[in-house]
Amino acid sequence: MAADLRTLITPEGFERFQAELKRLQAERHEVCGIVAWAAGNGDRSENGDYIYNKQRLRQIDRRASWLGRRLENAVVVRPEQQTASGKVRFGSTVTYIDEDDRSQTVHIVGYDEADMARGEISIGSPVARALMGKSAGDGVEVPTPDGVKYLDIEAVS
Repeated sequence: MAADLRTLITPEGFERFQAELKRLQAERHEVCGIVAWAAGNGDRSENGDYIYNKQRLRQIDRRASWLGRRLENAVVVRPEQQTASGKVRFGSTVTYIDEDDRSQTVHIVGYDEADMARGEISIGSPVARALMGKSAGDGVEVPTPDGVKYLDIEAVS
């Protein structure tokens, strides 16, 4: 079975999602206890503890359900399984220089685990798509709404 790009995930991302799901399950247990206690205090329509915690319970259930589906369908791609040594591929960390001579380092990850604050970009992003299959020393063109940007790849690991 060929993996859909949307199901790919790094081992680190898989572990993060598992840890979040475990934390949510523990929190759900606590919130259920609060809801049961608040329900026993009488009129639920004016009971702030009951209303807030029922809302929180729905939020936890939605996120846990989403995480469960993602983990169930995830295809974990380990760096040691990749054969294109020295080339940009899923899971690679790439340092490049942009047109303004600014150096940037990004880690190419799955759609659901991308987070620019951590320097992680989605495999489906324009930058990642332009970098895929290239090597250190290569130049790439990235289409953007402001026109084509040029990047020079410094390092791939």
